[in-house]
Amino acid sequence: MLLGVDVGGTFTDAALLDGDRLTTAKSPSTPSDQSEGVVAAVESVLERAGARAGDVERFVHGMTVGTNALLEGKVARTALFATEGFTDLEELGRQARAELYRLCAAHPPPLVPPELRVPVPERNGPEGVLRELDEAELESKLDRLPEDVESAAVCLLWGFRHPEHERRVAEHLSGHDRNVHVSTSHETVGVFREYERCATTIVDAALSPLLRRYLERVSSRARDAGLPQPDVMLSGGGAAAAGVAARHGSWTVLSGPAGGAVGGARLAERAGSPDAVCLDMGGTSCDVSVSRAGRVRETGGREVGGRALALPMVDVHTVGAGGGSIAWRDAGGALRVGPRSAGADPGPACYRRGGEEPTVTDANLLLGYLDAASPLAGGVELDAGAAERAVGELGRELGLSLQEAAAGIVRVASTEMARAVRVMTVERGVDPRRLALLAFGGAGPLHAAAIAEELDMRLVLVPPSSGVLSAVGLIAAEPRRDLVESVLLTGDRLSRDAAAEVVGRLAERGAKELGRSEQDVRATYDLRYAGQAFELSIAGDARPEPDDLRRAFDAAHEERYGYSDPDAELELVTVRVAVAARAPELPARLAAEAERAGSRPAVFGSERVEAAVVRGVPDALDGPAIVELAESTLAVPPGWHCATAADGTLVMERRERG
Repeated sequence: MLLGVDVGGTFTDAALLDGDRLTTAKSPSTPSDQSEGVVAAVESVLERAGARAGDVERFVHGMTVGTNALLEGKVARTALFATEGFTDLEELGRQARAELYRLCAAHPPPLVPPELRVPVPERNGPEGVLRELDEAELESKLDRLPEDVESAAVCLLWGFRHPEHERRVAEHLSGHDRNVHVSTSHETVGVFREYERCATTIVDAALSPLLRRYLERVSSRARDAGLPQPDVMLSGGGAAAAGVAARHGSWTVLSGPAGGAVGGARLAERAGSPDAVCLDMGGTSCDVSVSRAGRVRETGGREVGGRALALPMVDVHTVGAGGGSIAWRDAGGALRVGPRSAGADPGPACYRRGGEEPTVTDANLLLGYLDAASPLAGGVELDAGAAERAVGELGRELGLSLQEAAAGIVRVASTEMARAVRVMTVERGVDPRRLALLAFGGAGPLHAAAIAEELDMRLVLVPPSSGVLSAVGLIAAEPRRDLVESVLLTGDRLSRDAAAEVVGRLAERGAKELGRSEQDVRATYDLRYAGQAFELSIAGDARPEPDDLRRAFDAAHEERYGYSDPDAELELVTVRVAVAARAPELPARLAAEAERAGSRPAVFGSERVEAAVVRGVPDALDGPAIVELAESTLAVPPGWHCATAADGTLVMERRERG
């Protein structure tokens, strides 16, 4: 048996795979201690499956502990050890505005205050040591380090190429009689660009103590319950042992969204649409990723909460549009939705848990997409009267009727999500009309058709397990180790043998750390035209021919920027290697049989119509219709046709108008 548990802002999802049988469950998230919600979800899914904890062979966990801590600034007190003269790198940053046209917008404050920035007496250059590390002076600085420091980030000049000084600083820190976590840049990120490397190492140090304590609680609860020790979903889309994740908190910042992105890509490929936009709309936010050829698109770095992270990550764009996103009237009198969310506590007004503000879920209930007589997954009962009071109050502020206010909330939320899809497609040179839209999450299928119409997309895919697809994605996650090394090769130095030597060295290290007998090695090369400031990632062989890399890069540059320069000198900046074990196979069909459940009024556009209601996965139907799945609901508007693929995926197509 394989178990996946994903913690969301509102619900914690669990999926248990036993051969070809998939059992799922939801439990309310517990923001004060996510491990409590994890245990509740596990108990629920085991009970529904009639299984024992001892039957579980693998347990993979996706979480938002690191993300929440980073966004809220609730991190460990951290010191920075940097080469003399470079201790202010994090605060100096790139000297770019936080927002180009808002002069008042500011970057987040540095995680390391000035009094905890320690200058290290040493200096390396590209060719090696320029000034030996003065260990006696370093020891005197360590003696003056405040007692309340929990963690230390070590980032020295050229440490990614010459790590010996970083190792010695770490040894001195570990030798002191105090329990300080140490993150070194060469172990954490290992790439050039001083600011990004320094900022990433600081985030790693600031998050790791918190993550270690959380994973110790989860591991202890798992051990007490008879479960195996958990693997943890990493930001890059692979899974690693909890002990590995605990040592590098920065590797898990996108742990939660990564599970959904991986699961979405796998199921999109199996449904016959390997090129797809994957849209995960939960209770708090919406995550958008892109799958090409059945593999989620990845990036070598991005910002999270305004902080740079130069790490392999799934390429995800997040907006504050979830089922619990709160609708409000701005100063100009316009209707807005999010980013503030009712979350799991108190939740939307219709949950009857103390929430009084109108949310997207309240609007969906009033429009007839949800049914007050049918509890949501997790046993949440809905109160239409509470939703009417919350949405009605906002409607009076806006001068709208109850139906107009509810329809407006849903439309604004759908437009915000469509904008996120544009960021991941149109702004990257990709035409979304050529892709399928795979919608999942508890609320994603409700809005899928509206988002597709906004973007002129014709095909929508909804997996039968869409409400818990992130947990299913955790089950399908491959055990993996991602390694990177900046090489900066141009001209004659950019050769097949030079690239192969780096790939081989990283692959050997990854295989040793992964400890699996059967491994797949994938290489990616960050390339640019000489003189450019940024790179594009190109997948290649372990022994790549420079001419092949050249052709692939020119084509990618043409697609992204609209031009290429075949005569410009090519530079290989960074080599990325993923060493992965085989991922588990998902069952051939994940769907249950459908049953007609009558009809109910629902609002599509500006009209209230009678919509057919089906529970389960139907063979085929035409809109208007509502399909109630186990943990989510699909709205099929008029003009759309829905059929079921062989694996149980609902395939919804838009009919030609007129």
